Formats: sequence, structure tokens, C-alpha cells
Amino acid sequence: MSDDLKQQYCRTLATSSNQIPYSPTYEDIVTITPLVPHIAESATTLKDWLSEDDLISPYSGLGRFYEGQGLYSEAEPWYVQCLINCQKRLGEEHPVVAQSLNNLAVLYYNQGRYAKAEPLYLQALKLYRQLLGEEHPVVAQSLNNLAGLYSDQGRYSEAEPLFLQALELRKQLLGEEHPDVAQSLNNLALLYYNQGRIAEAEPLYLQALELYRQLLGEEHPAVAQSLNNLAGLYSEQGRYTEAEPLYLQALELYRQLLGEEHFNVGRCLDNLGMLQALQGQKQEAEISYLKALEILQLRLGVEHPWTVRCRENLEHLKIAKRSDSGVMNQINFGGTNYQTKTGEGSTNFFGGLHYHRADVPHKHEG
Repeated sequence: MSDDLKQQYCRTLATSSNQIPYSPTYEDIVTITPLVPHIAESATTLKDWLSEDDLISPYSGLGRFYEGQGLYSEAEPWYVQCLINCQKRLGEEHPVVAQSLNNLAVLYYNQGRYAKAEPLYLQALKLYRQLLGEEHPVVAQSLNNLAGLYSDQGRYSEAEPLFLQALELRKQLLGEEHPDVAQSLNNLALLYYNQGRIAEAEPLYLQALELYRQLLGEEHPAVAQSLNNLAGLYSEQGRYTEAEPLYLQALELYRQLLGEEHFNVGRCLDNLGMLQALQGQKQEAEISYLKALEILQLRLGVEHPWTVRCRENLEHLKIAKRSDSGVMNQINFGGTNYQTKTGEGSTNFFGGLHYHRADVPHKHEG
């Protein structure tokens, strides 16, 4: 193959890579899978024929493809190689290097490796500000991501101003009706939810859901995420009859769009199981937990925080069944403690019962 053909081949694969979504649906996976070996070839043996504009594309595309399925160990090498190769070819101070730092940080965040994620987020934000100025959409995204990390660690006073800055920047730069604005509304709502500021959280969740539906249509993973989050808020308030249909809608959407064994299906089943347990529906809750645990163990492994939490939920349910103590919320919870969340999830603790994992999307670039 001549050099010109190699460059054209890499250019075509870079274009295909850019079209890989962060949350690939089942149909996306079927379509993309035959291309994966070729994209991998462009990122390895043919990487010298990638232009500077295309350099990040195959690495970040493969990273998104695997990470969006919960295959973190398969995604990590692509993000690491992306950072190394971008730094080597473009130097330390380049927007694409900032993108690579951000994308690797998101992966570590989704794995719960916060100590590794934070310095990368900070480096990316510093580079973006230095190279692109304060008023740029990717600066808003970096603020959003760093805020999500702080929120997960319970550092709410540090997270809130960053979320607010991100929201204001997005409205200013992108307009009121944009998916990134919906993302910021969702994330700020989750922060308020975790602080017990329920009255402030609900209208933001509702706005985010309305925007996602308007901009992305009814059948989109972001809509499922919003339904899940709003259901968790209603469950927190004891509004179980309002929460259940939202969880069921979210679950159906996740199954339809992402497949039966996607980790988001497992997470939604875990949330539904908790709602059923709180209503005293122990048999239904056990079925939901068992299916959730099966999926999470398969997709994320036995030690992932979401898997551990689901397993603990199931154990507490079994204890309650053995003690014949009635509905789950008759257990002495001893107050509400907010636990950190990993990935797109938040978890609140009720006496050891992990309740409501709401999604906080972090956004990949490139």
C-alpha cells in the first residue's frame, strides 16, 4: 500500500472512529464491531500515517466503544496510548493532549480510581484555560467533570460552584436548549439531592428530562438516565407509586437501546429492587437484585463498587426476610448518610442499604 493510500485509509477510519458514541447502543455495537480491527490497525501499525488532526480519533473511538460497554480494562490501553502518542507528536501543551488527559481521567473516574482521575482533570482544565481561554465549551466540560469528582467524594462545597460555572458557561456559549445544558441541570440536581436539598433538585431533574426528550427524542440513553434519576428522587420522598413506572420505563429503554446485559440495565434493576424492598415486595426485590448482580458481575467484575453495593443490598434483603421484619423501611436506618458515587452513579446509604444510583454523565471529547 502506498503512503497516499495509507493516509487515505487512516483518514477514513478516523472519520468512522469519530462517529462512535460514548454509550453505544446494541445496534451501534453490531455496526462498529467489524471495524474495530481496522481502527486498531490505524492506531498501531499505521499510526505514523495519521494526520495531527486525526491522531486522537482511533484511540478515543476505541476507548469509547469499550468503556461504554463497561469493558474498562479493554478501554484503558487505548486511552493511555492516546495520551503518550499525542504528547510525543504534539508536545505537552496542545488541546488534543488536554482531551487525552480528560478522557483517561473519565475512565479512572468510572472505575472509582479517584486519586488517579483528579490530577488528570486538573491538568486538562489548566491546559484548556491556557490554550482556549476561560469561555469555551470544553472548559465548561472540564469544570463539570471536576465537579462530579468532588461531589462523589462528598466535597460538595467545592463541587457546587464548579457545576454552576459550567451551567452558566454552557447557557452562554451553547444556548438554553442544548444537551450539555441538560447534562449540567442533571448534575446540579444530583448534587442538591445528595445534600438533601430535594425541593431544589426536583425542578432541575424535570428540566433536564424535558430537554433531553426535546433534543434527543424519547428513545435515547440520556432519557433513560433522567427517568432513573427522577425515580430515585421520588423514592427518596416516599412517592413510590410515581417512582416505579419511571424505573420501569428507564429499564425498558436501557434494555431496548443497550441490550439485556448492559451494566446500566444491572444498575437500574438494582435501583428497582431497592424500591420494591422499601414497599415490602421482598420476592420481587430479590429477583431484581439477583438479575442485577448477575449482569454487574459479568460486565464489571465482582470487585467493582456497583457490584459490591448490589451484593450488599441482596444480603440485607435476605437478612430482613429471615427476620420476618416486614417491609424494608421498618429497619432501624439510623439516619441518612450520603456515600460517594463512581462512574455515572450516586449511592445513598440507609443503614447499609444502597439506594438510588443516579447518573452523572462525564463527557469524552475527541
